[in-house]
Amino acid sequence: MEALLSLVEVPLYWVGAFTAAWVSLWLVYKLLYGFRIWVLGNGQLISTKLGKWAVVTGATDGIGKAYAEELARRGFAVMLISRSQEKLDDVAKSLESRFNVETKTIAVDFSAIDIYPKIEAGLAGLEIGVLVNNVGISYTYPEFFLNIPDVDNFINTMINVNITSVCQMTRLVLPRMVERSMGVVLNISSASGMYPVPLLTIYSSTKAFVDFFSRGLNAEYKSKGIIIQSVLPFFVATKMTKIRKPTLDKPTPERYVAAELTTVGLESQTNGYFPHAVMGWITAVLAPNRVVLYFGMQMGKAQRAGYLRRRKQR
Repeated sequence: MEALLSLVEVPLYWVGAFTAAWVSLWLVYKLLYGFRIWVLGNGQLISTKLGKWAVVTGATDGIGKAYAEELARRGFAVMLISRSQEKLDDVAKSLESRFNVETKTIAVDFSAIDIYPKIEAGLAGLEIGVLVNNVGISYTYPEFFLNIPDVDNFINTMINVNITSVCQMTRLVLPRMVERSMGVVLNISSASGMYPVPLLTIYSSTKAFVDFFSRGLNAEYKSKGIIIQSVLPFFVATKMTKIRKPTLDKPTPERYVAAELTTVGLESQTNGYFPHAVMGWITAVLAPNRVVLYFGMQMGKAQRAGYLRRRKQR
C-alpha cells in the first residue's frame, strides 16, 4: 500500500500544483481584465473623430434619451428617431440649448415596416459615426404565450420593433461606415436575452436575436474598422421597467449609459455596468439554467398575479 502511495504521490503533487497555478493565473487575468474595463475603461473612443453625427432610435425616453444626451455632450450632432414628433422636438430643443449641437428628427412608428425609405431619406448625406439601435418594447405584464391579448398583432409588433428595426437601421447606416473604415453600432439587447425568460418569452427571444446578430456582425466587420457591440443591461430605472427609484443595481439611464460607453472597443458583448456584469457572470457561469428558469418563472408569475389583481381592483 505504501509503495502504491509513493508511486502516485509525485504525479498528484504536480497535478495539484499545476491546477493551483492555473487557477491563480486565471484569477489574476480576470482581475486585470476587469480593472482594464471597469476602472480604466475606453472613454475616449466615442468621439466626433468617428463622424459628425450620432443616430439614436427610441430617443425620447429612458436609455435612448440618455444616449442622445451623452453623445451630444461629447459634441455629436444627433439624429433623433422615435414615434412622437412632440417628444422629439422637446428632446431636440433640450440638446441644442444644453450642448450647443445640431439636431435632426424623424418621427416614425417602428411597429410598421414601410418606414425605412423615409428614414433613409432623412439620413442621406450625413457622416454617421455612431448608431444606437435602442428602440424596443416589452410586455405590459408577464403572461403565458397563449393568454397574451391580441397575440397575433403582439407578435408582429414585437418582432418589427425589437428585431426588424435593428436589422434595417444597421443596413442603412453600415455601408457608409465601411466606406470610411470607422464607426460604432450599439445594439441594445437585454439581460433577458442571455437565457429564456418564462412569461416574457417573445421579448426574451427577440433580445437574444439582437445579441446573436450583433456578435455575428462584429466578427464580420471588425477587420473593416467597425465596432458592433451587443449591450445587455439588467434592470435600469426607466418607464419601460416601471422602476421609479434607482438603486446600485438598478441605475438611472444616465449612470448606465456613462458606464456602458467606456466598454466600447473592449467588449463585443457587455452588460455595460459593473454591478450588472457581476450579475451576468453569476447567472451565466455559476447558476444552472434550470435554476435561472425556475426563479424566472416564479418571479414572472408573482408579477403577473400582482398586475391582474391591481387591474381587477380598478
